[in-house]
Amino acid sequence: MYNLYSGTVFERTHSNAEAMCSPSALPDGVVETDEMFQNAGEKGDRHRDASDPPCRRGNKRKGRGTYATDRRPVGGTIGRVSGTVRLRVTDRTDKETLTAHVHPFSHPAAIVYTDAWCGYNDLKRTPAIVCHSDGDWARDADGDGFCEIHTNTIEGVWTTVRNFLRLFRGVHKKFLSGYIDLCEFALNIKTITTEFISQLVQPNTCIRS
Repeated sequence: MYNLYSGTVFERTHSNAEAMCSPSALPDGVVETDEMFQNAGEKGDRHRDASDPPCRRGNKRKGRGTYATDRRPVGGTIGRVSGTVRLRVTDRTDKETLTAHVHPFSHPAAIVYTDAWCGYNDLKRTPAIVCHSDGDWARDADGDGFCEIHTNTIEGVWTTVRNFLRLFRGVHKKFLSGYIDLCEFALNIKTITTEFISQLVQPNTCIRS
């Protein structure tokens, strides 16, 4: 019996998941986008460098994570109506990286709800911003009594992502994107079918739905 998380089957499953993830823009006129930082070091690698020991109690480094600091960013964009999510692992959260994440997954006329991180400043989309550092979490911009400007939906997705990753008791940062691709499917397709499993494990899957 094959172990899906070891050897060639592991690599094939992650590679197929990446190939099957949709690259298309979300159909929604309003989307939310945010990023999370996932501790992902070098699990299973030998630490020959005494100045770079393995973390015994998790990664406690402060600030925004990067690939180099073993806290890889995960960019997320979700449609307000469809509830469909796009998750992608990145190496940093600068303007170039976040713009390259948001633009393909949103229509040019879409309103994009974000926090006030400067990495979103170059988006060629209609912005709606909440500034968490000022205590701004949800705002009623049109006076109808409903606080429509927020990023609570995508922030709620991060709880699901972390719970999904927790099952694996740590992942290597090189392989994090494969796990995130699988989590995206868990969020979007709801029901796992035998056809889906077959596509994940068969050689040379190149379907993008």
